[in-house]
Amino acid sequence: MTYTLLADSGSTKTDWALITDGTVAARIRTKGMNPFQMSEDEIANEVETALLPQLQSACGIGTASSKQDDACTLCNLHFYGAGCTPEKIPVVERALRRHLHVTGVCEVASDMLGAARALCGDQPGIACILGTGSNSCAYDGKKIVKNVPALGFILGDEGSGAVLGKTLVADILKSQLPQTIIQRFNDKYHLTAADIIDRVYRQPKPNTFLASFVPFLQENLSEPAIYALVKEGFRRFLCRNVKQYDGWNQLPIGFNGSIALIYRQPLEEVMREEGMKIGKIIQAPIDGLIEQEAAQWNGKH
Repeated sequence: MTYTLLADSGSTKTDWALITDGTVAARIRTKGMNPFQMSEDEIANEVETALLPQLQSACGIGTASSKQDDACTLCNLHFYGAGCTPEKIPVVERALRRHLHVTGVCEVASDMLGAARALCGDQPGIACILGTGSNSCAYDGKKIVKNVPALGFILGDEGSGAVLGKTLVADILKSQLPQTIIQRFNDKYHLTAADIIDRVYRQPKPNTFLASFVPFLQENLSEPAIYALVKEGFRRFLCRNVKQYDGWNQLPIGFNGSIALIYRQPLEEVMREEGMKIGKIIQAPIDGLIEQEAAQWNGKH
């Protein structure tokens, strides 16, 4: 029996799927393994202490130090992670190989490539991530051929949770929304302008703070002003990012991430208005990656 291990890693969590004969043998979650936030030793320690015990309990998968046999082989490993830039890929690969014995392919690549494969498979398309941040790429069915820079929530990240939250808070503070919505916001959060300025400009992780207002947008989506705010955020994402890719009005455009899933209706409305072809919309890349792995196995057997 052979095993393939898939991983989709962000800054806060890593989703793993162990695949055997095209079916899921185990699903595991560990901490995020962003090499810009963790050292090689820290990543290796997370693999050893959090991943390995669950792999071994699931099916006795061997480690780098154990003897391998035909009945239990980790054949391939595909790790897609935030922060996996060309200069950081060797760091992650060394950390993984320290405790995992891989007899075949050991691939470490960006989370954007993972999203593209999950959304498009082996077909050309445009892949987008809409979560706390946002990103996108043009994909030819094998590799990323163009990637408009995301630029983070200050300069970019249009349509993301952080930027939608930033727009909401700014509109609240500048009284650009109906008074009923402003009052509802104040009753829920009890934040002064000084509190918000401190959190955004002086405290760590302002993007996470701003994205924390996404539930308020969701709760008030039936309000025309909030619905328009969300739609305009998505329109800016599509116009400033997706429309830079050749074939944007012909290729399927897929999305993964919580924001795309929560606000699917306004997102699809804007896409139709802009003359775009709607592709897959999924919560997490790992689901699409599992589907692709199963399809490949079935195609060979």
